[in-house]
Amino acid sequence: MESQVRGGTRWKRFAVVMVPSVAATACIGVALAQGALAASFSVSGQSFKVTAQELHGEGFAQYGAIDQGYTLSGGKTAHAVAVSAFQSARIQKMCQSVVTSVPVLGDFTLRLEAGDSTDEAKQVHADKLYIDVDTLDADATFSNIDIGVAAKDASKGPGMKGNGEQANPFGFAQQADSAVLTNVKQTAWATTAGTFKLSGLHMALKKGSGDGIECY
Repeated sequence: MESQVRGGTRWKRFAVVMVPSVAATACIGVALAQGALAASFSVSGQSFKVTAQELHGEGFAQYGAIDQGYTLSGGKTAHAVAVSAFQSARIQKMCQSVVTSVPVLGDFTLRLEAGDSTDEAKQVHADKLYIDVDTLDADATFSNIDIGVAAKDASKGPGMKGNGEQANPFGFAQQADSAVLTNVKQTAWATTAGTFKLSGLHMALKKGSGDGIECY
């Protein structure tokens, strides 16, 4: 039987391709919202967008590294990033979005939102949070900042990520007792955390990309 066609898209065939991965993502999202899993988000060969109304982090460190990814054809890619590491972080009104281009059908955006509350207990909470940042726009305030330490000697943060991370332990780093970033817009290649609790989690898969669909 021929798949149903709506507006030129064979939706049953598209569902066979997309639904399993979306369902798996939803299950992981529910577990994260309940604080049940350690978290790791990475998109091979793709950056993703992140916004936040406010990020309040305790025990901050930042150093340079190289992230490895893969192209759609299986080739390897390398990306220079600034790793922002926090012992703990609280994030108000967080959004993450990633765009996937599907042959013939075009762009689809998976968008995740959480922590949209003025109640700190209902915001996003993370421990041992690492964000591999490509670009960052924000208003930032650091407490007791120490600039120019070696990455391996940055003791205020959670330490270097390890596990095969490509970073120079003797390279430039900075650290601070705390960091407050507001009106955050950034692109990142990976996010990892020991625990990542997403209160008020909402995920949606939308056709298209750009303003109004992605986080920004």
